Amino acid sequence: MSENNFNMSLRKFLKTVGVTSQTEIEKAVRKAQADGTLPKGPLTAKAVITLEPLGLTHEVDGQIFTQDA
Repeated sequence: MSENNFNMSLRKFLKTVGVTSQTEIEKAVRKAQADGTLPKGPLTAKAVITLEPLGLTHEVDGQIFTQDA
């Protein structure tokens, strides 16, 4: 295994996940805001990454705040 290739491809994947996820979340929040359906308070979020060949499922839970605290 090439550590350099592994690290570069992993970072590229995670950057793509971050950028595309942020774009989709922003679109959904703006649409809900325009429709008047944006809930008050934080939005509960969950990200799930799976590597089926390795039997890995990794979940990250968090909150996204759309209003000032």
